[in-house]
Amino acid sequence: MDSEFIDVGDLDPGQWNDYAIEQGWSDGFPLVAPTEDAVERFVETCRGDNEPFPPMSPRRLVPTLRGIAANAVMAGCKAEYFPVVVSAVRAVLNPGYNLHGTLATTHPCAPTLIVNGPLRRQLDINCGSNCFGQGHRANATIGRALQLTLLNIGGGKPGEMDRATQGSPAKYSFCFGENEEESPWEPYHMRRGFDANDSVVTVMSCEPPHNINDHASTSGEGILQTIAGTISQTGANILHGHGPYIVALGPEHAQTIHRDGFSIADIQEKIYEASAIDVERVPEEKRRSYTVDRESNVVNGKFYLTPSPGRIQVLVAGGPGKHSAYIPTFGSTEDCSVRIANL
Repeated sequence: MDSEFIDVGDLDPGQWNDYAIEQGWSDGFPLVAPTEDAVERFVETCRGDNEPFPPMSPRRLVPTLRGIAANAVMAGCKAEYFPVVVSAVRAVLNPGYNLHGTLATTHPCAPTLIVNGPLRRQLDINCGSNCFGQGHRANATIGRALQLTLLNIGGGKPGEMDRATQGSPAKYSFCFGENEEESPWEPYHMRRGFDANDSVVTVMSCEPPHNINDHASTSGEGILQTIAGTISQTGANILHGHGPYIVALGPEHAQTIHRDGFSIADIQEKIYEASAIDVERVPEEKRRSYTVDRESNVVNGKFYLTPSPGRIQVLVAGGPGKHSAYIPTFGSTEDCSVRIANL
């Protein structure tokens, strides 16, 4: 499905969804019918965006605003969400994101959208309690719109071009905002070179979040030790030491870490060193496989999980409670940020 309108007659919602499933357009949840009027309302929100899109892997079709809008309508978006969806599409089409590789892999990765700036509040994107979960239309449908676009324009059909062995719930939707208001540090997008008043979406190809529970540590050092220990696992794709991963600090953990004088760079350095995996912890067969042509991330008998501390993406998200989250990536991907146009 892209820019052509199809006359499906006068179908009721149930019949429409049966038809969409037969066409291979569905992710399994009910879809909103993308009527011509609805698609046009969405396109109007980005009418001034005339920058062409590159071809979308794996089908190599060139997306259009109408095609993306049809998928955003089907996902249940509001029209005002559409500029975020378009910017997210541009982010995954950045060569550094490695769209073809992230779809062809057997790894259970999915696009993870992090939203910063004023639009978070304007669109009611959840940045606080349960920000990775259910309950907010913007989070659920913006991430879903991108996934439907990858399915229906890109051709990333599960079991065919999307080769994930088991997949994950993140493949339905994974979108959240940074809790800038409760972060004691400069917002994530500003550390990436954007202005405070810019609204920005950053996309990485990630697994679902892994919970980090530490209700006992009363020091930043202790919390960071727990975080590093959670990350230090031998089964992650990032064992080969390429690409970024995300550490999403809950506000309570963030405040304690900040109180004890840790800057973002300090946090990155601490986690980088403390999460490095002793070679002896890795099974011998896997060790041999991962060190052939990959010696650069084995230093002093340890596997380092990113090329440098700065590749660890630290931000604040969530609400009350002494929990944080580790969000591993596919590994062979980049953190791609796009400013959301104020059109």
